[in-house]
Amino acid sequence: MPLLSHTFLRDYLSQHLLRVNVAPEVASVVANNLVEASLKGHDSHGVTLLPRYIEAIRVGELNPQATLRLTRDEGALLSFQGDRGFGQLLGRDAMVHGIERARQYGVAVVGLAQSHHLGRIGAFAEQIADAGLISIHFANVASRPVVLPFNGLSPRFGTNPFCVGIPVTDQPPLVLDFATSMIAGNKARIAWNEGRTIPPGCAVDNEGNPTEDPRWLVQQPFGSLLAFGGHKGAGLALVCSLLGAALTGGESERLKKSKGAGVVNSMLSLIINPELLGGGPEWQQELIAQLQWTREGHGDRDVLLPGEAERRHQQQRLVDGIDVDEVSWRQFQALENASRAEVSHF
Repeated sequence: MPLLSHTFLRDYLSQHLLRVNVAPEVASVVANNLVEASLKGHDSHGVTLLPRYIEAIRVGELNPQATLRLTRDEGALLSFQGDRGFGQLLGRDAMVHGIERARQYGVAVVGLAQSHHLGRIGAFAEQIADAGLISIHFANVASRPVVLPFNGLSPRFGTNPFCVGIPVTDQPPLVLDFATSMIAGNKARIAWNEGRTIPPGCAVDNEGNPTEDPRWLVQQPFGSLLAFGGHKGAGLALVCSLLGAALTGGESERLKKSKGAGVVNSMLSLIINPELLGGGPEWQQELIAQLQWTREGHGDRDVLLPGEAERRHQQQRLVDGIDVDEVSWRQFQALENASRAEVSHF
């Protein structure tokens, strides 16, 4: 499969969405979000998700017409319902409201329940950091549970992401964004598509034996992913479910209503105006000094701060293009063939 330019892919994904009656503005938002994720090296959250989104539309698990719906307004606290609409659109719009309230009150707490897949949570942290604000995000994944609790035998959690975004004056923001599982679930799908193994210590088979074969995460009988850091990651996965879903009125993993194609996310976001806390307007001076000090004293070692690996991937892929694995490309071609068949039928 040749490398494809980001400009081609933005239009290509948009065209696929338009064929299933997604509004042009929404198609553009979703396509751009997926392409940006791939540019930043997160293929698991990138362009290859589109066939799954379209399948979710066709089976009724993704509502492409859904818009953000306010369910409660308590000033600095906002609650939204997503009605399983495109998470890229719902998340962006919820953060716009959160930014406005954080500027007004100094802090905003935003609950977003029952969105379809939100994509890369770091995109929302970047959006908020561009406004000069700090954000903390707890999200859950309410599809088939895939992650074991600590010392558990049966999966109970999604890959439930945690994310923090911090603006840095005259520099790109610091964005810490990770799944609470050892790897994101879709990374196993990409590995399976490409015929690769997954790293050791990430997963077990259906009998609880360690495995590096991604088939246990994409085919029945299913195995499970492990949480990162043992009890620490498992505990954070549970917190992401309790805060991201239960607190916001969303669907927890316990309910697992998804039939397979759809992915339901709920998210709690805390947005803070940093200049109103103890560090005051000078807090950026200490922030930048700490970042510089963190890098120093390591010889020729390449010390990476959160978000820097993504920016390096982006610089490279803007020039070289984005690789779409053969399995995913055949899925795109199947979508095109299905569209042509529908047109010829009429």
